[in-house]
Amino acid sequence: MLEPVTIEHDTAPVRASTRASREWSPVIALATGIALLVASEFLPASVLPAMAADLGVSEGTAGLAVAATAIAGAVTAPSIAVLLPRTDRRLVLVALLAAGALANLAVAIAPHFALLLAGRLVLGVAIAGYWSFAFGVGTHAVPGRNRLVSTALAFGVSVATVVALPIASLVSDVLGWRAAFVGAAVLGALSAAAVAATVPPVPAHPAAGLAMLRRAIRNRRLVAGVACIVLVAFGNFAAYPYIRLAIERVDPGSTAWLLLAWGIGGMAGTVAAGALARWLRPAAALAPVLIAVGLLLTATATALPPLAVGVVLWGFGFNMVPVATQLWVTRVEPERAESAMSLQVTAFQVAITLGASMGGVIVDARGVGPALVVGASVAAVAALGFGLLRVPRE
Repeated sequence: MLEPVTIEHDTAPVRASTRASREWSPVIALATGIALLVASEFLPASVLPAMAADLGVSEGTAGLAVAATAIAGAVTAPSIAVLLPRTDRRLVLVALLAAGALANLAVAIAPHFALLLAGRLVLGVAIAGYWSFAFGVGTHAVPGRNRLVSTALAFGVSVATVVALPIASLVSDVLGWRAAFVGAAVLGALSAAAVAATVPPVPAHPAAGLAMLRRAIRNRRLVAGVACIVLVAFGNFAAYPYIRLAIERVDPGSTAWLLLAWGIGGMAGTVAAGALARWLRPAAALAPVLIAVGLLLTATATALPPLAVGVVLWGFGFNMVPVATQLWVTRVEPERAESAMSLQVTAFQVAITLGASMGGVIVDARGVGPALVVGASVAAVAALGFGLLRVPRE
């Protein structure tokens, strides 16, 4: 009589696939969330002429829609952890994404510039809070994968730049600039649902709050790095809200694909920053050098080829910055990473406010070229600062 044969199936590939899915799902959801919020922050750059004309303001004034978002973010980033020291960080992120969706909807229906600015202020709160907590939430969901989380978050921003800004420009041309913000509102609501479904609960750090922030501020190297972040972000955002004007000055017919080229360069820069994470000091210094060169080429170009090179270098350099600086501040202050991240976000938002405001004044008074030159000069100073600052080894 034959014995029954038991066939054993190798379940290892299934288990590996399940683990990979569990690892990537929250990271993808978090990256999508920051991508949508940051794309929303910079949507005015892709629809600036139409938005300004519709609301009856100058293009320089319309650029303040970016600055208003940054003002709210600068106040929110260091304070949100103080106001919510014990709240589940996943719940906070979901609420912030929902607030961002409502802010975009408010902008889409705004009958005048004042209401649009109010919506942009709410968006600034959402962006600053989300960016402050997303890295910590990601490393909690995927322990020991700091580079993966940081690169994924920044890559999400780069992809959004590639996809959102050129598409928003086209949508603005075909359906009107308000349609772009309606689309952003819908996608933001879907992103909130995705984070709620895939990210595990994340309790707040036991020491989170004002005491942690105070200890982080006592770290002089961290504060010096934050000052350099302000400089490099200022250099970029003195020019970025007016990138469409800079392109149209040379070749109006190439606007959409050059915005796409900026984003593709940005994607490459994000990947490069992740690959260079072991050499944070040179990586942090290289990024603003590339921004400065890209801005100067864009400012002085009189034909399409040098303009394209400048735009791509600009995008590559700037999109290195979020990854490099995120890893930089958390390596310099590993015990108080949440506070270090909030200071990084504050630096960005302060710089966006000052840079976009200064850029708007220069654009209205002298044109877009001088704004780009100012941005390049400040970025070069940031490169020098990062080159002088030491970073602890991993």
